Amino acid sequence: MSHSPSLPQTGFLRLRAILAPEGPIPVSKSTWWAGVKDGRFPRPVKLGPRITVWRAEDIRALIENGTV
Repeated sequence: MSHSPSLPQTGFLRLRAILAPEGPIPVSKSTWWAGVKDGRFPRPVKLGPRITVWRAEDIRALIENGTV
């Protein structure tokens, strides 16, 4: 997918940087969270009580595998 080079190689991404229109994955928040729950999408990392992020490496792998 053409969007993957714009993602950082390592680090953390917030949900708004992952999902369209700003991010490369064209699904809604509810679809994303359902996919996290059933294992289609990567599990998040909690950095604090109100901060949820995903590893950039996990998102890159998801895009490269073509599961989205």
